[in-house]
Amino acid sequence: MQRRLLYLSLFVLMGCDVAVEKKDTVFFAGEIVNPTSGHIVLYKGDDFVDSARLDSNNRFSFRLDSLENGLYHFKHHPEYQYVYLKKGDSLLIRLNTMDFDESLVFSGNGGGINNFLLELFLAHEAEAPLIYSMYRLKPEEFHKKIDSLKRSKLEQLEILKSETDLSEKEGKIAEASIVYNYYTFKEKYPFKHKYYTGDKVIDKLPPSFYDYRKNVTFENKEFTYLRPYYNFMINHLGNRTYVSCSEKCGIENDMVQNHLHFNRHKLKLIDSLVKEKDLKDNLFRNVAFDYLLQIHDTEENNKVFIENFHQLSGNNKHISEINELYEGIRNMQPNKEIPNISVLDTAGTQISLREIAKNTKTVFYFWSGTDKRHFENITRRAHQLSSKMPEYSFVGINLNTDDSKWKVMMETRNLDKALQYRVEDFEEAMKALVIYPMNKCIITEDTKIVDAFSNMYASSF
Repeated sequence: MQRRLLYLSLFVLMGCDVAVEKKDTVFFAGEIVNPTSGHIVLYKGDDFVDSARLDSNNRFSFRLDSLENGLYHFKHHPEYQYVYLKKGDSLLIRLNTMDFDESLVFSGNGGGINNFLLELFLAHEAEAPLIYSMYRLKPEEFHKKIDSLKRSKLEQLEILKSETDLSEKEGKIAEASIVYNYYTFKEKYPFKHKYYTGDKVIDKLPPSFYDYRKNVTFENKEFTYLRPYYNFMINHLGNRTYVSCSEKCGIENDMVQNHLHFNRHKLKLIDSLVKEKDLKDNLFRNVAFDYLLQIHDTEENNKVFIENFHQLSGNNKHISEINELYEGIRNMQPNKEIPNISVLDTAGTQISLREIAKNTKTVFYFWSGTDKRHFENITRRAHQLSSKMPEYSFVGINLNTDDSKWKVMMETRNLDKALQYRVEDFEEAMKALVIYPMNKCIITEDTKIVDAFSNMYASSF
């Protein structure tokens, strides 16, 4: 891995009059080429820190007088990326939204650690095909190759430390970004190996395969929002739950049969191991969303799960979001009426989904102007299914596109405008209809839900 040359100049980018007045002040600025939003928003974990508006030259700047040293992330909708900030930094970025991560460059005080973290991120993305090919290897060979890749990144970190005055906290963040990424591959290995080869090795791994687990921490606040660490936690806890359920609860044909039991087990494991509050809350949220959105269990099982969730994590900072999701799913069960969401037709007339679905068999599908490929694919699929199933009306619901662009997009695909509508309240629709993933569809018969969690590409179609 080679670190890129930096060409960004403070004087060229922001002007010669910029100066940091206090040694503790953090100056963070830059230029966005081809902006997709008028703002840059800075976060610490889930918490909003500040926002900056782009000027006429697509430049922004933050001057932050009281900032805790650590990992942050900045968002330029819909993209985001890490930034490590510490007191006294004067950090500059330049990026092009057409190639967001690959074009991003940091310079100025603090540029060293940030470019290293970015290069790690890009290197890990580039390594993904290699890692997937390695999952076919025998455990000993996989173990050896993964450790070799990890070691090469750690050597690069040592070079950076010799060239740059990294703080202890910066060094630990950089090291964690390396090691937890490769620990995640180890956690995934027995399942991926079984998928690709059919060979079950989870009970045949070398004694040293999981040696790193002795050094895993569950309570480092600095790592909570570090992507490699968080991804590791998800996979590690899933792995441990699987092994425990295999030994004590029974898993048939290497597949989880009782998803309610499995996910309640995982909640208990998180509760027993994880001490850091934000990390615990985020992991509990991950389990809840995974179970409620992916499994589509019975209404009775969903109720048992949410009651158990409340018992273990009633003060979870995401509790309102999780309760809304649960209520949305509860209202979308078979034989219930489709939520009475209002939409607009091409004339701007308001009409409810229940009016559209009345006395007909209807399949509601969804698209947005922000994803052209999905729009083309989903409308093509709707046309195919409509020909195959003429007894159904396939109704497109646009979620997040202004009126003029919506109409132009319909024209480009020659869509039947009588079967296309646009939501008025995006957030309300997403929550009430539980629109996830975007390929989902809702099948109704005379306003009653037949299946609220079908998929336009499901084999049953």
